[in-house]
Amino acid sequence: MKIHKKKSFALIISITAAGCVFAALLSVCVGAVRISPFELFTGNDPVQWRILRYARLPRTAACLLSGAGLSASGAVIQGVLANRLASPGIIGVNAGAGVGVTLCCAFGAVSGLAVAGSAFLGALTAVLAVSLAARKTYASRSAVILGGVAVNSFLTAVSEGIITLYPEIGAYTADFRTGGFSGVTDSKLIPAAVMIIVALMLTFSLSSELDVLSMGDDTAQGLGLSVNKIRTVFLALAALLAGASVSFAGLLGFVGLIVPNMVKRLVGGESRKLLPVCTLGGAMFVTLCDCAARSLFTPYEIPTGIVMSAIGAPFFIFLLFKSKGGHSRG
Repeated sequence: MKIHKKKSFALIISITAAGCVFAALLSVCVGAVRISPFELFTGNDPVQWRILRYARLPRTAACLLSGAGLSASGAVIQGVLANRLASPGIIGVNAGAGVGVTLCCAFGAVSGLAVAGSAFLGALTAVLAVSLAARKTYASRSAVILGGVAVNSFLTAVSEGIITLYPEIGAYTADFRTGGFSGVTDSKLIPAAVMIIVALMLTFSLSSELDVLSMGDDTAQGLGLSVNKIRTVFLALAALLAGASVSFAGLLGFVGLIVPNMVKRLVGGESRKLLPVCTLGGAMFVTLCDCAARSLFTPYEIPTGIVMSAIGAPFFIFLLFKSKGGHSRG
């Protein structure tokens, strides 16, 4: 039985990795200017090379990194809160990152590192606020989601208020608020990419502690885990993953909700298996959504965030009815 499970997991992660590679190749090839796979490896057209180097490759890397970061963040938040309805977009983490980016732009700091750092601080503030409120009020796990929705609405209003006071940054943040990859550049991507990769490595290394924490505070303390400290560490990692992703991808919703829930059906709730498959699955999902956004209405391009919302909103409603409040132990 154990051998069968190991083979199943190996098969799942191999298929997911292959799907991720396929999505990346598709992303490089599709767009207003089509590049065939053959031309990708053998062509010497200087125009195609510039398109590939300065548009397609940064955009594809951004899709992969943001998908990996947001889905892993969602898996961590769901594990910490033991609620399958929790995700960075729903409990206000993305909105907190959005406030950080908006404030950063309002003060004229638009470098990649400044934007990524501001997004992380905003995301961390939001996730700690929701977690602290839940602990202080002994709120139920479904009430945590409602509190997160309230925080999300408040932070969105703060962002809109800042834009009203500083109209000049409205145009700069318009694509950011919708979510998409049309304006991704190396200067925005590289600092955030470093943060995402480091946070993923730390999260993977703490997968056993996440499993213990998801058993409940009493059980975790009984097993010798410093609950408050490790919870803060995981929330900080989730905020770093989501904030860094949002800093260049914009306010993409539902990635951290859809992917972890789908992956749990395949591999279960054990973090050692869940996190790597979520990372690959999220990268593939976002990249395919971006390909659809570029291809559905050619030569016009719609924001990737719209495609994700069209998929994610019905999924969230379905999950809400099926889970009866979102309680999860696995």
